[in-house]
Amino acid sequence: MKRFVLDASVALAWFIDNPIPSLAERLRRDLLGGDKAIVPSLWHLEMANGFVMAERRRTLAARDILRATEEIGFLLGPVIESDTDVVSIKQALGTARTFQLTAYDAVYLETSIRRQLPLATLDHRLRIAASKAGVEVIR
Repeated sequence: MKRFVLDASVALAWFIDNPIPSLAERLRRDLLGGDKAIVPSLWHLEMANGFVMAERRRTLAARDILRATEEIGFLLGPVIESDTDVVSIKQALGTARTFQLTAYDAVYLETSIRRQLPLATLDHRLRIAASKAGVEVIR
């Protein structure tokens, strides 16, 4: 069993992207096979926002979003753990400034650093920042 920090970009790709990027598909299979993901608490809001935006763009219908949230809850819920540690404003700001990230992406990077876990993301800028910070990036 491996553990890693899961960025919302990967999880949203499972439901929104067509075709699903190979990395996202492989990580989903790994999770269903017993691997564990850690997500910062903001992941839940980013997922909700991603679904809202997909619905507004008519990429997903309400029934698709319901199915997606059910899948996250029933199939993936047991293997996705929410990190309860809070990344402070000061930490997020410092990391965002250092690596030219959004504060949201800085939280994922901080979670990987603090937990000493690899990071799974489709975000190019976050991948580069993680590598610079010495965090393993799942490819």
